[in-house]
Amino acid sequence: MSDKILIVDDEAEIAALLEQALTMEGYEVITAADGREALERIHDRPDLIILDVMMPHVNGFELCQMIREEVVCPILFVSARQAEADRIQGLSIGGDDYITKPFSIRELKARVAAHLRGSRRAAGQQAERSTLRYGLLHIDLKGRSVSYKQTEIPLTAKEFDIIELLALHPGQVFSKEQIYDKVWGLEAMGDASTVTEHVKKIRAKLTGTDPDTPYITTVWGVGYKWEKSAL
Repeated sequence: MSDKILIVDDEAEIAALLEQALTMEGYEVITAADGREALERIHDRPDLIILDVMMPHVNGFELCQMIREEVVCPILFVSARQAEADRIQGLSIGGDDYITKPFSIRELKARVAAHLRGSRRAAGQQAERSTLRYGLLHIDLKGRSVSYKQTEIPLTAKEFDIIELLALHPGQVFSKEQIYDKVWGLEAMGDASTVTEHVKKIRAKLTGTDPDTPYITTVWGVGYKWEKSAL
């Protein structure tokens, strides 16, 4: 079965060019002309999304934030906006790559292939193991425990749930609201401010055993992420 790629771009010529180039590579390609249409095509479960930034109704950055909690596939921004601040914003809100226009079709195809390989490799590794290893820190998913140098770190159930969520998606930023919804559930009677206190306690426990590794970092104004450098 071929990988499915969703192209979201309001410029019909560019969307058609990308569709033709990627179809010739053997991918199944679906397209959306704007953010609203893209929200419908997300249900087709794409393996990778190519997302333009400047679009009517819902821009690419807004769309990425809206869909990131629903999809875990790679998201590649394609944009004429070349400022460093734009690239940083795109990557910090959940994008996996940021390609500026004009771009080389050959380079785009190479990046698409690389991200799909990485996604398959990560999925395979996750399916094969029940323990996540970050240096000397081990997270036992089945036993729901975390240990450092074989010494277990005492955690509450919610603290473990937060670590599990972040560690299973290293580098991906989760807002406090997303963490609250996933860990406490949509029907919970509370608010996302409790996430801040739980993360603070988790950090204290991790720092107490390994002060040199920043496992969870704050992306100011966005949320929290598990550092890829901890791998």
